[in-house]
Amino acid sequence: MKAPFYADHVGSFLRPERIKEARLQKDNGEISAAQLRSIEDEEIIRLVEKQKEAGLQAVTDGEMRRAWWHFDFLAGLDGVELYETEAGIQFAGVQTKAHGIKVTGKVDFTNHPMIEDYKFLHSIKGDHAAKFTIPSPNMLFFRGTIDEKVYPDHEALLQDLVAAYQKAIQAFYDAGCRYLQLDDTAWAVFFSEKGKEQIAARGQNPDELLHTFQRAVNESIAKKPEDMVITMHICRGNFKSTYTASGGYDAAAEVIFGGLDVDGLFLEFDDERSGGFEPLKFVNRPSLKIVLGLITSKHGDLEDPEAVKARIKEAAKWAPLEQLCLSPQCGFASTEEGNLLTEEAQWAKVRHVVSIANDVWK
Repeated sequence: MKAPFYADHVGSFLRPERIKEARLQKDNGEISAAQLRSIEDEEIIRLVEKQKEAGLQAVTDGEMRRAWWHFDFLAGLDGVELYETEAGIQFAGVQTKAHGIKVTGKVDFTNHPMIEDYKFLHSIKGDHAAKFTIPSPNMLFFRGTIDEKVYPDHEALLQDLVAAYQKAIQAFYDAGCRYLQLDDTAWAVFFSEKGKEQIAARGQNPDELLHTFQRAVNESIAKKPEDMVITMHICRGNFKSTYTASGGYDAAAEVIFGGLDVDGLFLEFDDERSGGFEPLKFVNRPSLKIVLGLITSKHGDLEDPEAVKARIKEAAKWAPLEQLCLSPQCGFASTEEGNLLTEEAQWAKVRHVVSIANDVWK
């Protein structure tokens, strides 16, 4: 079976204290960048082995070298910078660090440091699939601050962004990557009234924006090599076990399930905020895998396995069982702070996914 697998995961894992301490030491000038990277290498090797031991077929580097799931990659693009904002991103009851990204020049992809990050993962994957995660182009197009002197209209930005992502995808492929995931919280803007108000405040048309998001993804992956799997994770926010958005997939379902050219979709279905399975009726390709995020990464309590199996059976009323897979609804540490559960609980969750998937798909 090619990726995504019946038992899979979104990608990020809790940062061990050793990495957190080393990063502080690096910031304080107590150790060098090379020493920090060596510590990260050792912890990633340990992490990859634990993923294999847990029964996963795909391994990631856990995003161990990143502070943010998206900013670190986007800030590595030409013409994009990380900057300090007046306030952090507002989640349910908590704010992130006050950082953002802005476009200050023409967007392009050259000499990105994450290619070397992937090469290290590839070197230790063994006979497992090495999965690498990057943010979707929509994260810069919709969430970034754009200098209008550089890009007076959105179409020019979109074209440069697509070209940059096409280069990125080819660069990861040339480095050996055959399983790449695009992470995207921007789709959640269509899932609720709050999101629709946000679109209106920007003076944009929701239907036009929906199809622009579709274009950004489809055109970015249009030239991907045939033997490369590209999936997308659609998220409603994941910071210290909280969230930013709610609502089902209904308003964007036809485009997401019937109009995106990805090979798989990792979807949040871990609580009532995510709506029901009926939008899966728009899945119209037998090659599209739907990865049901029924196991929460936000707390350590293990879900009743029979209840999870019942929900998989319910989802199979709308999409064929052989096209369904199981995973946590999100990563365990979308930012370096991580969700509010222990490392032991994290691995119990991963083994839970594998165990249930083995029962369902034999």
